[in-house]
Amino acid sequence: MMHFYRPLTSIAAMTFDLDDTLYDNHPVIDRTEKEVLCFIRQYDTKFSQFDREILRTYRQAVLETEPDIYHDITSWRRQSTELMFRHHGFNHEEAIRGADEVMSCFTYWRNQITVPESTHRTLSALAEKIPLVAITNGNAEPAECGLAPYFKFVLKAGVDGRSKPCPDMYHLAAERLNLPIHQILHVGDNLKTDVEGAIRSGMQACWINPKNTLMQKPEARLIPHIEISGLDSLIALI
Repeated sequence: MMHFYRPLTSIAAMTFDLDDTLYDNHPVIDRTEKEVLCFIRQYDTKFSQFDREILRTYRQAVLETEPDIYHDITSWRRQSTELMFRHHGFNHEEAIRGADEVMSCFTYWRNQITVPESTHRTLSALAEKIPLVAITNGNAEPAECGLAPYFKFVLKAGVDGRSKPCPDMYHLAAERLNLPIHQILHVGDNLKTDVEGAIRSGMQACWINPKNTLMQKPEARLIPHIEISGLDSLIALI
């Protein structure tokens, strides 16, 4: 399925969201949160009765003292973990060491991602013709799940600018590609962060909608240039 809503100009490069655009991220996150919680419960008897809600209270506490931390979700997670350790009587060195171990557990499970073979085929075909870039608000590592070879580079919220829909990473991608921003097509599943963010930044936008859900307000404040149900449709555009 492919629907056009705005005229497309020439496409010299494509940028891609990662989570839920190139693979199903929901089971990855569910598994990761369960494994991290299990690791924390076993780390010390002080944490044996912890649940996800308790962990969220530490995240909220960090957010209240540092509101912009949400742009870097890895740093946010790490700081909330250190706070958890300190709150339960661990000294500075112990809190740092504990946070290191929890984050190692998190990183391992976060990258146990199954990328569909169709995604590999599509990205491989596209990468032979135009440069591809990953732009993510998340903390998946393309190198850990076999996606890195397709991308010229990867931009991550926090280290590379504010999170989408802010324009920082969209503009940085165009700058590093040395291309006019309007010649870049951004592909993503989120109508706010991907579609609205890309269009307001000057890019063209493709909404991938594999479940054929309706484009509803207030999600869709700006309609995309194109809507597709599968990544393989992109090959026809170049």
